[in-house]
Amino acid sequence: MTTIAERFGSALEQAAEPGLAGPELLPVRLMRACARTLPVDGAGLSVQDGSGRRLPLGASSDDAATAERLQFTVGTGPCLAAHHRGEPVFAMTDDLRRRWLPFAELLISRTPYRGVVALPLPLSLAGNIAIDLYFTDEDAVSRLPVFEAMAIGGLITSALSDAAVWSDWEPAHGPEWLRTPAARRRALVWEAIGQLGITHGTDSRGALALLRAAAYTAGRPVDDVAADVLSGRIPPTSLTPPDPSATT
Repeated sequence: MTTIAERFGSALEQAAEPGLAGPELLPVRLMRACARTLPVDGAGLSVQDGSGRRLPLGASSDDAATAERLQFTVGTGPCLAAHHRGEPVFAMTDDLRRRWLPFAELLISRTPYRGVVALPLPLSLAGNIAIDLYFTDEDAVSRLPVFEAMAIGGLITSALSDAAVWSDWEPAHGPEWLRTPAARRRALVWEAIGQLGITHGTDSRGALALLRAAAYTAGRPVDDVAADVLSGRIPPTSLTPPDPSATT
């Protein structure tokens, strides 16, 4: 009988498909291997640094990547809770609706997922790392083999740590796997926040609220709205503060 490590290692080898080579795509390969090893329908990896900025590192599929962007757009959800509390979060459809209604509505309408498990992982090198596991059948949440999931989480952090140890990188920028395409896209949000802060005379929280309100109203990810602000397609002055009575 094969071990968890052997099954994950085999899945990781299978994930090394054309177009996914390179150290910056290690998180994507790890999430594809995670989704193939565990009884889940999608997986995503994210990091929250010491300043509270959240970066998506990789996802097993387009749907998993979409789920992360939806959570960041509304600013609340299971993975954000796992980051904040430092403990696992298990959520079926009713749990999602009760605790994070805006996120639940978007998740159900735009992805096939009906359940989420968020697992925080210790990796002080980059900040607080967490894995989101997604399920199309909400009942599968309770059937998740938690020991195996945590074991694979340990294998993922080991792979990221090893990649950092055996490569050259500048402390100011971090390892290559912190510069995935998804992370570079999210970095545009922080650039746009700086521009909006100057334009509207607000702090980073207020500027992020402007972006989230515009994204939620337009039915778009915050990342895309931020890119449009930086390119000039959306004038910074056109963004207005969200309605205080609305949930973001």
